[in-house]
Amino acid sequence: MLSLTVVIGACGFAQRLVPKTQGSSVAFAIKNFGLTVNGSFTGLQGAFFFNPANPGVASFNVTVDAGTINTGNNSRDSHLKKGDYFNSTAFPKISIASSKVSGTGKAGSYLFEGIVTIKGKTKNISFPFTAVAAGDGYLFEGSFKLNRRDFEVGGNSLVLSDLLTVNLKIKTAKG
Repeated sequence: MLSLTVVIGACGFAQRLVPKTQGSSVAFAIKNFGLTVNGSFTGLQGAFFFNPANPGVASFNVTVDAGTINTGNNSRDSHLKKGDYFNSTAFPKISIASSKVSGTGKAGSYLFEGIVTIKGKTKNISFPFTAVAAGDGYLFEGSFKLNRRDFEVGGNSLVLSDLLTVNLKIKTAKG
């Protein structure tokens, strides 16, 4: 009961925000045959609790729709939705959730610590991000690297890089 009270109290000091589709992007870049392939996901949903004066009470929990993958090539996108890549029928959501948010000592700059879940596999991540007031919410931006093999994405392909970069640009509004 005490932990529930602490969570409710902590979130009470943070503003509740929801991601907006317009102005947001969840993008990635990966090398394939030595060439950079860029892609993105849509279907952004979730909730944020954020107070720039007290980042320790922040909480982020966001998903994207794995079936919305878009690399600009319909044939490739169809293949990426299948079992050896994202298996979007069995695992329709990709999620990221914070376990800790802290300030960096520089105004508008923070450190995210949490988990990312792809195809039912969960891994710890941490990365710096910025938060800038935008309208009645914030614009959050950050990027991090993932190893696709940690999530069993792409099988044992020798032409596909193991590492990819994820770039987040999430515009929020009061929710």
